[in-house]
Amino acid sequence: MKYKLVHKTEYKYAEAVNNYHSLVCLAPRSLPDQLCQNFTINISPEPSHIIARKDFYGNTTHYFSLHSPHKTLTVLTTAMVERITDATGSLFLPSEESSETARQRLLGDRALKISLLEYMLPSPMVKWDQEVRNFAKDCFQEGVPLYECVKALCRKIYSEFDFVPDFTTVHTPIKDVLAAKKGVCQDFSHLAIACIRSYGFAARYVSGYLETLPPPGRPKLQGSDASHAWISVYIPDYGWCDFDPTNNIVPGERHIVTAWGRDYSDVPPLKGIIFSYGKHMLNVEVDVIPV
Repeated sequence: MKYKLVHKTEYKYAEAVNNYHSLVCLAPRSLPDQLCQNFTINISPEPSHIIARKDFYGNTTHYFSLHSPHKTLTVLTTAMVERITDATGSLFLPSEESSETARQRLLGDRALKISLLEYMLPSPMVKWDQEVRNFAKDCFQEGVPLYECVKALCRKIYSEFDFVPDFTTVHTPIKDVLAAKKGVCQDFSHLAIACIRSYGFAARYVSGYLETLPPPGRPKLQGSDASHAWISVYIPDYGWCDFDPTNNIVPGERHIVTAWGRDYSDVPPLKGIIFSYGKHMLNVEVDVIPV
């Protein structure tokens, strides 16, 4: 499946911004099952330079700065992305590695643990306590394959939580989401990662997109009108496997990967510093169109 991806971010400021420095993380990754072509980034007002680089996690980021007064900033990115599946149409195969065996292997293999440690420890937006562990306790049974344990956790989050846009912000703690039983894809991903790490496993945060218009007869997925987020869990003898707790599915060709990191703080679509005062308005438009 091929998609045309369009992401438009517009800021409107009450007072003129004199200086602005920003880092953009919106370029889809090229992976064995995903090919990104013809990525473009257009910024208005136009900066003198846009500098592309790879971050610590291999994500493509773009840096730019503006030094003239402006009251509107628009960042428009486009790309053609092809999702590639195998002959069966499946991107992932289940693993029979039990949660207890997987935990012991992670503990016993020092080199493996060191390579995964940053995805096993608390991170800026993912922390946990006994209450978080208790929430996931019934999902992580020692004799059950780790793959199935994570699927059970995603199913529990999907069943017990409501998708409510604007209820939370990027700074809402996991504990508040757990208490309210509502949030958005970012919240559900952070909660799932916290649960998985609390039981000694490695999990990372994946940022990307969902197909905006689903095929005829198929339901529209939650989170498809904006940037989406899901998780990836490391399973020994298999590798990284993705799960979408917001929609209780294993991501397939309708999921487009932009970036990954420890949590959202590593891969926000845009982050920057402005020199101004007063309020501002933000508008984001996303289209993932099948070609």
